[in-house]
Amino acid sequence: MAAARRLISSAFSRSLLRSTFTARSLERSSTLENAISRYSTAAALEEPITPPVQVNYSKLLINGQFVDAASGKTFPTLDPRTGELIAEVAEGDAEDINRAVSAARKAFDQGPWPRMTAYERSKILWRFADLVEQHNDEIAALETWDNGKPYEQAATAELPIFVRLFRYYAGWADKIHGLTVPADGPHHVQVLHEPIGVAGQIIPWNFPLLMFAWKVGPALACGNTIVLKTAEQTPLSALYVAKLLHEAGLPEGVLNVVSGFGPTAGAALASHMDVDKLAFTGSTETGKIVLQLAAKSNLKPVTLELGGKSPFIVCKDADVDKAVELAHFALFFNQGQCCCAGSRTFVHESIHDEFVAKAKARALKRSVDSEQFEKILGYIRAGVEGGATLETGGDRLGSKGYYIKPTVFSDVKDDMLIAKDEIFGPVQSILKFKDIGEVIKRANNTHFGLAAGVFTQDIDTANTLTRALKAGTVWVNCFDVFDAAIPFGGYKMSGIGREKGIYSLHNYLQIKAVVTPLKNPKWL
Repeated sequence: MAAARRLISSAFSRSLLRSTFTARSLERSSTLENAISRYSTAAALEEPITPPVQVNYSKLLINGQFVDAASGKTFPTLDPRTGELIAEVAEGDAEDINRAVSAARKAFDQGPWPRMTAYERSKILWRFADLVEQHNDEIAALETWDNGKPYEQAATAELPIFVRLFRYYAGWADKIHGLTVPADGPHHVQVLHEPIGVAGQIIPWNFPLLMFAWKVGPALACGNTIVLKTAEQTPLSALYVAKLLHEAGLPEGVLNVVSGFGPTAGAALASHMDVDKLAFTGSTETGKIVLQLAAKSNLKPVTLELGGKSPFIVCKDADVDKAVELAHFALFFNQGQCCCAGSRTFVHESIHDEFVAKAKARALKRSVDSEQFEKILGYIRAGVEGGATLETGGDRLGSKGYYIKPTVFSDVKDDMLIAKDEIFGPVQSILKFKDIGEVIKRANNTHFGLAAGVFTQDIDTANTLTRALKAGTVWVNCFDVFDAAIPFGGYKMSGIGREKGIYSLHNYLQIKAVVTPLKNPKWL
């Protein structure tokens, strides 16, 4: 189970390693889309090597100390390339969540973090970003070993974005302020923006470090304390960077990290009566459970970033070669294990056949994961049985690890499972459409609304589609651009609230109005 739901690539193949450990010499982009496009459709199966990094942190981090689980239990985290053991990790449960929440509560109510100046908090976040940058290569190697993504993607795209996010929130820390507002009468009215308290956060396995940054960065900038539950599949990198955050000067108890499973540690955190706010990234099904637990306990506010089934619309005026390349990137980046993957590729009928042929040829250049592996193969079988045309792929690659051939379906209909469900794997579904009105209706005919892509040379078409599509992000002639300042979140069952940018700060602040009478004021 610990190996399930992780992307597999030849991340530590011998050929890739020769070049990737010169990552510091490569130009690092400020946006994920620019940085990853060079290698997002990686590499063939090769003999895995031993990763050049040690696992030094595998216990729970509570009140600034690495400690065993109260039960003494551990669970294995496995190398997804081979299924072999990386390390035994402390398995937190409800008792450990209680310990972590108590530490976070004491740190908030009595500790220095919310009481120090915002500028001092910002300096700690800046120092942390510098430390992560200094340890870039070993953190990237650990992320790749535990998660399975290509090393170069982790080292030259995701780690620089991680650093940028923490510097972004360091910059916000001393710029969070309230308002003075006029009232209809002799009263002085202040609106204060206060830290919300103890934040519970649950992050997924597909982007462990980036999700750490999306959650922890704004919460700390606002002066909160945190209990973070990592995904049981990928617990290692969060423990490593949390240690660096304490080296940067973070006080004890401000950030607590508990590794464990959803039904035990996750449920205990979501339902805890002394947690003031909850943030969760994961599947829509689990998000519903998290929201229910939060409501049944102390009605804590919840931010949810959930699943998607994003349309990627290729209009009739598109350059087909460029559209094929971007559609391929939109779906196959991170081997399709991305919540906003452009997994429904709508192509205008006039260029449909040419697009399908070129999309098939493009997919033949690339490779993928036990539980998630079987889930993807199940959807592929459903696509074939449902009548879609399997253009390429459709089965496992090799006999070791959890690799799946990149898969392309054409003749996909809207009511097929592969067109409706979030597969979270390298499966592209191509659907034909006739006109803009039709594709808007079909693209919006989903329970999800996380993201969408539009490929067109016509500004009027672009404007029509961007305003009509019910999605939290619409990328026009690009995809997966994740700047620190750009808000991210979904419509409908894709979530509640927004991550990143100024909007993420709102998730971790309470608003208080303070009203004081004015006697004989000179002005109002």
